[in-house]
Amino acid sequence: MTARSCLSIILAAGEGTRMKSASPKVLHKIAGLPMVAHVANAAKAAGAGDLALVVGFGAEQMREAAASFAPGTETFVQEERLGTAHAVLAARKAIARGYDDILVLFGDTPLLEAGSLSAARTKLGEGAAVVVIGFRPPDPSGYGRLIEKNGKLVAIREDKDCSDEERKIGFCNAGIMAISGAHALKLLDAVGNANAKGEFYLTDIVEIADAAGLAVTATEASFESVLGINNRAELAEAEAIWQKRKRREMMLSGVTMIAPETVFFSHDTEIGAETIIEPSVFFGPGVKVASGVKIHAFSHIEGALIGPSADVGPFARLRPGADLREKAKVGNFCEVKKATIEAGAKVNHLTYIGDARVGQGANIGAGTITCNYDGYSKFFTDIGPGAFIGSNSSLVAPITIGERAYVASGSVITENVPADALAFGRARQKTLPDKARELRERRANAAKK
Repeated sequence: MTARSCLSIILAAGEGTRMKSASPKVLHKIAGLPMVAHVANAAKAAGAGDLALVVGFGAEQMREAAASFAPGTETFVQEERLGTAHAVLAARKAIARGYDDILVLFGDTPLLEAGSLSAARTKLGEGAAVVVIGFRPPDPSGYGRLIEKNGKLVAIREDKDCSDEERKIGFCNAGIMAISGAHALKLLDAVGNANAKGEFYLTDIVEIADAAGLAVTATEASFESVLGINNRAELAEAEAIWQKRKRREMMLSGVTMIAPETVFFSHDTEIGAETIIEPSVFFGPGVKVASGVKIHAFSHIEGALIGPSADVGPFARLRPGADLREKAKVGNFCEVKKATIEAGAKVNHLTYIGDARVGQGANIGAGTITCNYDGYSKFFTDIGPGAFIGSNSSLVAPITIGERAYVASGSVITENVPADALAFGRARQKTLPDKARELRERRANAAKK
């Protein structure tokens, strides 16, 4: 099968009306990735070398999105909404190039699995002209039925057109098809618009192919994998299914989750074996976690790299550009942004580190912040290996703290600190004996008046 060329046509012309959105429906996200991108990824995983996107509403938005998740994808505009066969033929130019296999998919089925598409392509390789992917819903009412005779698929019957006997069939049409490239245009061009709406239905090619003596068959996918999304409630349901799949995948790969139902992953999250994730952790896009890491509860991580045996949280926030090296520690109520925390360095409590390097083995005291922004530009803070930054210190960037330097607690540091130096940046303390008692008495008397 790998030697067979394959084009995937993704129909994505739907509006965002039922989503109550100004954006095209298929650009709404599951696990941080547009629905249509999930479909494209499944197609590519099943061997589709080229993608064609049929768009309508929000065509320019769709083109821009496709350039990010599937560079090189061709887009074709369906000017009129005249049915699914009409939509596929909008990509006539691509179909005519002579691919062995054509996959017809829908951009609002983000849970589609590559295995289902590969199984359909296998049937094409064995000589089928059309392969329809079906499923078995808990209640088939409302779905088109796949009518089979002697192991062959002979028709797809809409629910309203089914006989009483046909309504008992539980095998239903998912709308997804694989078509032999050698027959695709001839079959599509033969579809008439004799239905009540004057539309051209892709499902008609089953009977057209059967009447022409071509082999037509069906394969089966799971019910959840072909779910179409039409509103935000269904979007949330699909997200829940995706997350459940991902959690299982992670745990089977060696990741421990104490309360897996409270952990949320992004589409590209990578986590090494022997990592432990406590409850209520959120992974945004662009996170890679090495092995042996411990991520404590209520942490939010996005665009970050976490090295082997690092320790994160609880209540930590790692923003894009955070890079924690081996055995680094970012503790409770800490935020790290665009900063490297080198091996063994510790950022333990109530701290903000942004646009910075914290050198190997350095220790950052509670309440420390890097003052990296002056309202116009960002500036860099370089903290050398083995440095010790006392609690409640403000490091005003751009600034360098040398190796093994020591910054006294409560300091505001505005000048570079050489290696092995001790820096104070605070007012001198003044103590006035008995003044506290005098102050209390004066305030108490004033309150009585």
